Amino acid sequence: MKKIEAIIRKTKFDEVKEALLGADIEWFSYYDVRGVGKTRQERIYRGVVYDTSYIERTLLTIVVRDVNVDRTVEALLKTAQTGEVGDGRIFISPVDDSVRIRTGERGDISLYDADKK
Repeated sequence: MKKIEAIIRKTKFDEVKEALLGADIEWFSYYDVRGVGKTRQERIYRGVVYDTSYIERTLLTIVVRDVNVDRTVEALLKTAQTGEVGDGRIFISPVDDSVRIRTGERGDISLYDADKK
């Protein structure tokens, strides 16, 4: 099992969500987050200077079976990428174990319904 964390533009969230559902990734968590990037920029609006170095993004946390890692990453890349600075990052980490609280199932089976797949 792998944990995939993706930091994406907030404007791309709906497209990414649909792509993940289309790739049979049925469950993930997301959070609105802020970060600081390399680019420093100030914008002036009606004479007031705004610091835009704090970037608002969405962080997705997805735990998948090893067989679903590539399709998940491809769905993220296809929909979250604009080609401009600030598209985000994808991090992939190993997951040692998973337990479904309702049934006590452990491992890969805890991530999906065996009857449906």
